[in-house]
Amino acid sequence: MPFDISKLARAQLLTLEPYRCARDDFKEGILLDANENTHGPSFQGMTQQEKELSLNRYPDPHQHELKKQIVEFRNAEREGGDLGIENLCLGVGSDESIDALMRCFITPGKEKMVLCPPTYGMYSICGVVNDVTIVSVPLDLETFDIIPENILDAIRKDPLIKLVYITSPGNPTAKKVEEAKLFQLLKGIEEENLNVLVVLDEAYIDFAPVGSSLCTLVNEHPNLVVLQTLSKAFALAGIRLGITYSNKEISLLLNSIKYPYNISNLTSDVATRATTTGALKETREKINRIIEQRSIVLEKLLGLKYVGRNRGGLDANFILIEILNKDLQPDNEVANRLYLALAKDNKVVVRFRGKELGCNGCLRISIGTAEENSILVSTFAKVLEEINQ
Repeated sequence: MPFDISKLARAQLLTLEPYRCARDDFKEGILLDANENTHGPSFQGMTQQEKELSLNRYPDPHQHELKKQIVEFRNAEREGGDLGIENLCLGVGSDESIDALMRCFITPGKEKMVLCPPTYGMYSICGVVNDVTIVSVPLDLETFDIIPENILDAIRKDPLIKLVYITSPGNPTAKKVEEAKLFQLLKGIEEENLNVLVVLDEAYIDFAPVGSSLCTLVNEHPNLVVLQTLSKAFALAGIRLGITYSNKEISLLLNSIKYPYNISNLTSDVATRATTTGALKETREKINRIIEQRSIVLEKLLGLKYVGRNRGGLDANFILIEILNKDLQPDNEVANRLYLALAKDNKVVVRFRGKELGCNGCLRISIGTAEENSILVSTFAKVLEEINQ
């Protein structure tokens, strides 16, 4: 049976007429149709570039130029890429996309979603906000990979499940999910005509090998939705730009329910400049430096007496390592003491993740500049030794 959005989406949204913006009708001339202040903003020191952004005007609700640049570079990364701008919906960070998918496809107080812990915390927060029941199907706690058959079993047993959220590379695991396992999951859903979407959150995908993203496959696999962001590899967390890739029917629905002017002129301008050919080349160079530093930091930390395994993968701009006690066992108390001492006494801030499933005694450490990493390693060694005296 072919993909049928009517069996997935909330019925009242299928006939929704999206908000029609003033700029949908006319873009040029004396524009007196949107109740904008034509005199412009009044703050001092406005640059010429800021003036050219027409900040007194509502932003482009469709962002075709930006979408076109994103599509071009993603299609070039993987053979056979056939994305078009109609496959994209832009949001205020990935978090808006996470929430929008729940609002589109899950009836509050009735339908459900699958989460695969340990995973990103915003899925469950959005679930609570949207009154969505969460079905937990943990990762394999040795490999931090998904277990496709367990997810399929949960879906088969409960037809109220509509979404499956998977992070790849994972947070806090830093582990990219094996493609074969994702394809096994998608194949099962497609062959058994299960009315569910797999939402693959690729926030950290650009730290994995080039071509790792599955975003170009959303037309081939209509039950696949891929989320990305410019916050991580592109170093643009401050502009809040998220991207949802999906088949054209899903994308049309997402674009219909989104707020009409969610991407500001400032965000659009910066994101457009960041996805040009020259900018992409520089971004890749910086990613390579982060990957090189990741290896250096990990080698030095793993050489310390009271640091255990690299618990996670090597596919993100952070690592997940075990902190050991005097008996050389992973220990949440020691890890948390180290985390607090680093932050409060030494102004070196990492993240305690020991309460996450399968992450006993773990700290998550972002990879910084060479100078920052050198300070981290030396301070880390000194404080951890003091704690375990």
